[in-house]
Amino acid sequence: MIQPEHPCTSPITTSLPKAADSLARPGTPSADTAPDTGRRRFLAGLAGVAAPAVLGAGPARAQTPASQTPAAGPPLPSIQLGEHRVSRLVAGANPLSGYSYQGPHTDRAMKEYFTLERRVEFLQNCERAGITAHQFSTYKDSDYLKAARDSGVKLQYFGLHSDPATVKEAVQTVQPMALVHHGGATDTRFAEGKPQAVHDFVKAVHDAGILAGVSAHNPDCIKRVADEGWEVDFFMTCFYFLTRERVPGALDKVPPVPCLELSYPFYIDDPLTMTEVMRQVKQPCFGFKILAAGRACRNDRRVREAFKFAFTNIKPTDAVIVGMFPRFVDEIQFNVQATRDYGTVSSRKAAEAG
Repeated sequence: MIQPEHPCTSPITTSLPKAADSLARPGTPSADTAPDTGRRRFLAGLAGVAAPAVLGAGPARAQTPASQTPAAGPPLPSIQLGEHRVSRLVAGANPLSGYSYQGPHTDRAMKEYFTLERRVEFLQNCERAGITAHQFSTYKDSDYLKAARDSGVKLQYFGLHSDPATVKEAVQTVQPMALVHHGGATDTRFAEGKPQAVHDFVKAVHDAGILAGVSAHNPDCIKRVADEGWEVDFFMTCFYFLTRERVPGALDKVPPVPCLELSYPFYIDDPLTMTEVMRQVKQPCFGFKILAAGRACRNDRRVREAFKFAFTNIKPTDAVIVGMFPRFVDEIQFNVQATRDYGTVSSRKAAEAG
């Protein structure tokens, strides 16, 4: 850790096809000359090498420079979300929860690395770097959120949920600024013809006194919510339509591609579709999986291109959510710098965005 009329022609693999215009497709090489330190290279191959590391003696240890405590940085570019100012880079939760989207070996490596202490340290380092918000996965896994607050962390929290009956419990447990209907659940409810269940959730969250959002991988869900005028405060929008199999006929629109999938197919043109939708809706959107769950992370240049694509193609009032796994290198500082470089909005653009 989104889109209508562009065909999905080929999935992202460990070697993406080149494009004439780097902004036409995310993650393609460009003239960006940022030094390539190999920061992300490990992710592309981690699924294949994680098993020996996991099965080796002793727990995983953070390595330099990831173990170094970063100095506090100036504020990041930010957007308005209700009464809150939120940095345009939000720390995602999937790596903390062991959701790599790269297979069970990488899932396990992330789970073993992110102990309670490391989760808290991660949020502390995010805050020092200028990030002001964290998107958590579920209120049922929130011990680290309380521990971080007890340590002095002042990040704003917002998280995923889908059951209106337990909204009040989630709010009491975590005290978030917002709850968001889980993207996979949103896609499923709409595919089943039950969008009212999602709308009921939005109403329940507002009744609890906090901001309400809707997440989706399917751009049509976002469009429908916006077109019907739901009282939703913001959206979480996945750059990749990972739930096509849940939508009748959706897979038939995707031509067969002769490549091996890694847990999920990430189609290279999906971000064009979702970012088009993001630009059309008036509410703030938080784009996620902008790095294709590590598939757009072969080297530093590719990572910067993904950030550049995201911030170039979303509204000035939008932000991104990025999961980070700083076991080997300082991904926090790298992502913060990319956000400063590409996510800073000029006063003119801000005025045009309203």
